[in-house]
Amino acid sequence: MRAMLFEAPGKKLRLAEIPVPHARPGEVVVKVEACGVCRTDLHVVDGELPEPKLPLVPGHEIVGRVAALGEGVAAPALGARVGIPWLGWTCGQCRYCRAGKENLCESALFTGYTRDGGYAEFALADARFCFPVAESYGAAEAAPLLCAGLIGYRSLRMAGEGKLLGIYGFGAAAHIVAQVARHEGWRLFAFVKPGDEAAKAFARSLGAEWAGGSDEAPPDLLDAAIIYAPAGPLVPAALRAVAPGGRVVCAGIHMSDIPSFPYDILWRERSLHSVANLTRADGEEFLALAPKVPVVTTVETLPLEQANEALARLRDGRLTGAAVLVME
Repeated sequence: MRAMLFEAPGKKLRLAEIPVPHARPGEVVVKVEACGVCRTDLHVVDGELPEPKLPLVPGHEIVGRVAALGEGVAAPALGARVGIPWLGWTCGQCRYCRAGKENLCESALFTGYTRDGGYAEFALADARFCFPVAESYGAAEAAPLLCAGLIGYRSLRMAGEGKLLGIYGFGAAAHIVAQVARHEGWRLFAFVKPGDEAAKAFARSLGAEWAGGSDEAPPDLLDAAIIYAPAGPLVPAALRAVAPGGRVVCAGIHMSDIPSFPYDILWRERSLHSVANLTRADGEEFLALAPKVPVVTTVETLPLEQANEALARLRDGRLTGAAVLVME
C-alpha cells in the first residue's frame, strides 16, 4: 500500500510502498477513505512530542471501512464505516482505567504517534477504539470530527456551565466546537491572530457575536475560555478575560511555555484546566450529537502524496477549517 512515512524530526514525510497491515486478535484493518491533518500531527513531525514510533505513519483522524477482522472481533462488522481516533489502545487495568479515566492510562498507545496511523491506504486499529461514523457525512467532511471534534467536545465539557464562551485560535477544533456551543446556547466570542481579518469573518460566520485579536479585551467578561492555539502567552490573556469563578481550558497536547503572571488574575476562584486525550465515552457522545446539531465541517482536501504541503499550510496558518488527505 502507499503510505507517507515519518522517519526523523525535521525531515519531510516520504511516500513509500509498505505492506498492508495484518489484523491480530482484537484488531481490524480499515481501508482508509480520508484522514484529517491535525495540529498534533504537526507537533509529532516537528519533534515537539517525544519518542514517537519510528518509522511512523502519522494521522489519527481516520475514516474508512472495515476490510479485515482479527480473531475474536464481533464488532465492528466487515464493511462497517468507522472512525479511528487519537486514543488507540489502553490497558484497562491501571488506576486511571479502573476509575473511568482511560484518557490518562499509564500505558496508552496513540494512533499516528506510538502506533501507525492513517496517512496510508489501510490502517490497523484496536476494534474497541473504532467509532461508527454517520453515513450522512462524506469521508473528508467526517475526518475532522475524529480529533478536532472530539477534543473540541471534551474541552467544551471541561468549560463547565455558563453563557459566554471565548475561543482562542479559530482553526479546525474551534470551528467545530463553535457550532456545538451555539447549539447549546452559549454566546460566543472569538480571539484570532491580530490582523487576521479572514479568521474573524470565519468566526462570525459560525455564530461569534464578536471577533477580535488575541491581544484585545472582549466587550464582556467571559464565563469560560478555551485555548486551541499552542501559544503559552494566551494563558494570562485568557485569565484576564474571564470573570471571577470562570475557567480557562487549555485544549492542546502541546503548548509553548506559559509566561509568569500575577496571582491577581487567577484569584477570585478563576481556574486553569488542561485537557488530555479523550475517552471512548467522549467519542460515542460526540459522534451521536454531531449529525443532530448538525455540525458542518469546512475542509480543504489534498491527495495523500501532498501530506507535506498540508502540514506546511497548517504550520503557516494558511488553512480555513481543516486539511484532509483523501485516498484515490
